[in-house]
Amino acid sequence: MKLLRSLALAALIAAPGSAQEPQPSVTAAVAEAQDAAAQLRAAVAKLADAVSADDQVTALTEVIRGYELGLSALRDGLRQASAREADLRARFESQRGRLASVLGAMTALQQAPETTLLLHPAGALANARSGMVLADVTPGLRAEAERLQDDLAEIATVRDLQAGAAQMLGAGLASVQEARRLLASAVTDRSSLPVRFADAPAELQKLRDAAQSLDEFAAGVAKVQMDVGPPMEDFEGARGALPLPVVGTILRLYDQPDAAGVERPGWVIATPPAALVTTPWPATIRYRGPLLDYGNVMIVEPARGYLLVFAGMSQVFGEVGDVLQAGDPLGLMGGTEAPAQEFGAQFVTDAAIGGNAGRTESLYLELRKGQETLDPADWFVLNPVVEPEQD
Repeated sequence: MKLLRSLALAALIAAPGSAQEPQPSVTAAVAEAQDAAAQLRAAVAKLADAVSADDQVTALTEVIRGYELGLSALRDGLRQASAREADLRARFESQRGRLASVLGAMTALQQAPETTLLLHPAGALANARSGMVLADVTPGLRAEAERLQDDLAEIATVRDLQAGAAQMLGAGLASVQEARRLLASAVTDRSSLPVRFADAPAELQKLRDAAQSLDEFAAGVAKVQMDVGPPMEDFEGARGALPLPVVGTILRLYDQPDAAGVERPGWVIATPPAALVTTPWPATIRYRGPLLDYGNVMIVEPARGYLLVFAGMSQVFGEVGDVLQAGDPLGLMGGTEAPAQEFGAQFVTDAAIGGNAGRTESLYLELRKGQETLDPADWFVLNPVVEPEQD
């Protein structure tokens, strides 16, 4: 009797009407993360070819950016997979009593022969009722067992993905670090860039020495007349289609106050350490170097009357007057990555946390026309490379 009551209770617990709503599968997130890992491996494998390429700067830039795009996609896949695992574990915890009843009934079924279960001391009618209960219970218990097995398999899949990603990232870190070092050297040695004008005039140095803010300095640069040569490509026609210059997360939008209430007429983008910054449009370098407490500042001119301002890089590439193509490297962000033996595990942990975990550096981006600042949201495309911060 006690066993039959347990089975009846388990039948109600495992009945389809009381089952949980189906949850999104982790399979898609795992597949995306695996594709991203393949992209990372492919980028690292191209390093040897990049070193021997005729245009090392372009080849190394593609290697580094391919690695960073793969890293960003892997981060997103790991975050989704980890979130799914957390949901499953939370469901297990909230249904601990329910699962215990189901497992207890399943154990009873396994331990007692079916003929014994059907015997009842009250006689044939009770035996028939026992058989009906058993017939109702068994399919429900089997379905519940299959759901449990599927959930546990998903958790195991996520764990395998995380372990494999951590190992692969640790092994590939040295390669991308070498690519960054080679890129800095190749940019310094490059002499094939066209130049629109000679070194910055003394007026620029005076502006820098007298500037009290980045805004004041950029406004002064806009006033300096230089021989910029023939008009560049149709920059205004690219409005709304410019790619972002770095992989990261937008911390603050145009004129959005920070914690201290300070508003800046540009975007603040959180990036991983040593992230590569590239120019989104063909442009002439108007200024590069340190400025006040902004770190290294790079100001480029994509078209007559327009300036793109970047601040916060640890290294800047090129010289004043160099004419850059779209996608050419401007510099590298600062910060220090974890040692190779720790990098992969730390990345997996940061991905599970989400938000800006692991993105410790800040790049400031500003777009100006004459003496006015423009909202970058009207010019740049938000895509998987750079996304707004999620609450």
